[in-house]
Amino acid sequence: MVRCIERGFVVWFTGLPASGKTTIARGVAEVLRSAGYRVELLDGDWVRRTINPDAGFTFEERRRHLLRVAWIARLLARNGVIVLCSFVSPYRSVRREIRSIIEEEAPFIEVFVKCSLEECIRRDPKGLYRKALAGEIQNFTGISDPYEEPENPEIVVDTEKSSVDDNVRKVIAYLEEKRLISLR
Repeated sequence: MVRCIERGFVVWFTGLPASGKTTIARGVAEVLRSAGYRVELLDGDWVRRTINPDAGFTFEERRRHLLRVAWIARLLARNGVIVLCSFVSPYRSVRREIRSIIEEEAPFIEVFVKCSLEECIRRDPKGLYRKALAGEIQNFTGISDPYEEPENPEIVVDTEKSSVDDNVRKVIAYLEEKRLISLR
């Protein structure tokens, strides 16, 4: 059974590279899809590989890239799709712009995926921190470029202290509490 909702919403996962954003977003997507909701997961790696392959990593290039994603997410949400966005999105000012674009037509929920830099470096699934620390990658968030933690995210999940399942449940519980979804 497909549950059609008139207006979707956007859940934006932000955090350091390797913090667990996409893993949690995939878990949330699985729960929502199994309940019959239409869900689209926009992940930073996929978007850079397909929609925006020319995107760079300077402040302005990241800003332009993320604003494009915000417009895509808004379009999907206004057509009844739940959109889960998993992007480092390191700058507060750009996240404010993203929120502003989306909230004109759909609810926006910011999820801060909290994880220490040390733990992200330890995980380093793609070897990017190692390359950044060796000077092989410029403008790498957390090493040669800042990550500005959200000041007032709707949800904070801690991937060092809580399991993936617990963090997924926390996001789902928030969406139910705000009456954006119903799993009953």
